[in-house]
Amino acid sequence: MPVLVLTARGSWYEKVQGIDAGADDYLSKPFRMEELLARLRGLIRRSRHLASSEMQSGSLAVDSRTGRVTVNGQPVRLTALEFRVLSYLMHHRGRAVSQGELAEHIYPLDAERDSNTIEVFIARLRRKLGPGVIDTVRGFGYRVGTAEPQR
Repeated sequence: MPVLVLTARGSWYEKVQGIDAGADDYLSKPFRMEELLARLRGLIRRSRHLASSEMQSGSLAVDSRTGRVTVNGQPVRLTALEFRVLSYLMHHRGRAVSQGELAEHIYPLDAERDSNTIEVFIARLRRKLGPGVIDTVRGFGYRVGTAEPQR
């Protein structure tokens, strides 16, 4: 899904931070409605060619639209929470994700959380996906894929 940041923050380093954080475009105030509409048309035009619900890391493929997960083309059945954990890791592949960040993503803010719940989900995913798919980043959390930038 294309992301356009509309903000009052217009310094060059804030624009760089916004785009590095995942925005496809960045527009700071004040702006003209014509420019906003032109940028939206451009984002929509580009997203038609690039939009894909499937994410891949090595032999692992996750389709966020259908909920389908495959390893080497073979389907893998996951629970809803396992899928949410894996999907979050895939959306952030190549980057280490902390246990706290994963817990915030899969549970409502007011939900009770066991201290080892994320570890249990990771262990289940590792059994189902095979070795080497989810790496442990010592003292921090977990990562899917390499630490190199994704293309």
